Amino acid sequence: MNDLRDEIDNNVKRALVEDIGAGDLTALLIPFGKKLVADVYSREDAVLCGAQWFEACFLALTPEITFNWCARDGDNIQAGQKLCEIKGHARTLLSAERSALNFLQLLSAVATQTKYFVDAITGTQAVIVDTRKTLPGLRLAQKYAVKCGGGINHRFGLYDGILIKENHIIAAGGIKSALRKAQEIAPVGVFIQIEVESLQELQEALSAGASMVLLDNFTLIQLSDAVVLTRQKTGERVILEASGSITLQNVRQVAETGRQGFHWQSDEEY
Repeated sequence: MNDLRDEIDNNVKRALVEDIGAGDLTALLIPFGKKLVADVYSREDAVLCGAQWFEACFLALTPEITFNWCARDGDNIQAGQKLCEIKGHARTLLSAERSALNFLQLLSAVATQTKYFVDAITGTQAVIVDTRKTLPGLRLAQKYAVKCGGGINHRFGLYDGILIKENHIIAAGGIKSALRKAQEIAPVGVFIQIEVESLQELQEALSAGASMVLLDNFTLIQLSDAVVLTRQKTGERVILEASGSITLQNVRQVAETGRQGFHWQSDEEY
């Protein structure tokens, strides 16, 4: 996770400016210099995530604060479990509290939801990957949360992977020409993936040398047929990714269509 420390600082700075602005007026009710001890508890079962963002909110206001964590990012936590004890100046605790908890709640929610999907496909050959459909300004944070929940990061942006979608295919003149152009321009180490919407398009993509294909809104029968077709066509490992209309209720069925020896991904929005 590149530059995560800088990203945390930037996230927290924006959050505190947004919330505190020119100053926390309500915190002025508290005598200057008064110190407090505060405990953070979980209200439900979850996967903990966001401790670094949580701490950074308080530390951005003062270094005179201590944290004693009872759980770490990625841990399964229970309802009513004590997560952290904080000691510091009362004004600081109250001023940073909301922003700190916002990060902890949001990222724990992403990690928890990811784990639900990961657990649902246990024992299959599939993995759960994330998307670029993140909150603006919080992409690295949410992708970190996906990893804490047991998921795998897909591309981080338009700069580190080529995903040829329907509009790209149309503009480039078809699947074959789009793939050929992508292979010409792709930097070393950058993956090329192409989206298809039918078995016919899949066959065309495989014939054009695709090694990573996104199957968009395929039915379960179509997904099974796609796996068989890919094996017959290539005779080697090709990454197939299912996307669209995937829920916690059907994700295992989707994953099980990949039991043909291929590396299989399920792309689900969190």
